[in-house]
Amino acid sequence: MQTPNELRLLPWSGPEGKPCYLSTDDPDGYMSRMADNTESVQLGTAAELLEMASESLTNEDAEPIELRSLCHALTGALKDVLRVAVSRGHLLTAGEPRRV
Repeated sequence: MQTPNELRLLPWSGPEGKPCYLSTDDPDGYMSRMADNTESVQLGTAAELLEMASESLTNEDAEPIELRSLCHALTGALKDVLRVAVSRGHLLTAGEPRRV
């Protein structure tokens, strides 16, 4: 839960790769839902790429160009997942105390 005036790091970049933030008290608002959906897609894509990478690493016949392309895709997915983790981690520290 966000506190008033708390900014949410959005799962996409703005001009020149700069971070985008959302200021809202409505977690069910249009932009919040769009950010949640984008994060969900990004995490799903990362999971699919991880599975592909695991399979490719066991394939001795994998072509270097295919591995390079996969590595490029994994790098992009890792950046997306890291942004989601930072955003959600920030929300955890800014919100209610964690229950143990």
